[in-house]
Amino acid sequence: MPDDYQARVGQWVEAHGGAWPPLANLARLSEEVGELARALNGRFGPKTPKPTEHPGDLAEEIGDIAFVLAVLAGQLGLDLHQAAEDALRKAKRRDSERF
Repeated sequence: MPDDYQARVGQWVEAHGGAWPPLANLARLSEEVGELARALNGRFGPKTPKPTEHPGDLAEEIGDIAFVLAVLAGQLGLDLHQAAEDALRKAKRRDSERF
């Protein structure tokens, strides 16, 4: 069963017309990752924002990414929480001696 966040996102999406097709959501995810990259580059990289530009809110951008991932996982019948747990387990196994 999906975790509570994924279920709440799914309910909200269904109440607002349903999810976009998976490839459209992938494009949306790419867009959100680009916004995070821009905010990170503005804060830690050489491309500082112009005085008239919003510097970007890192937590907001990460939240947007999490939202789109929850939508994609739900429409593909995947449990986002389980996928994250599996990724952590894989990282621990694969990289335990690496860092």
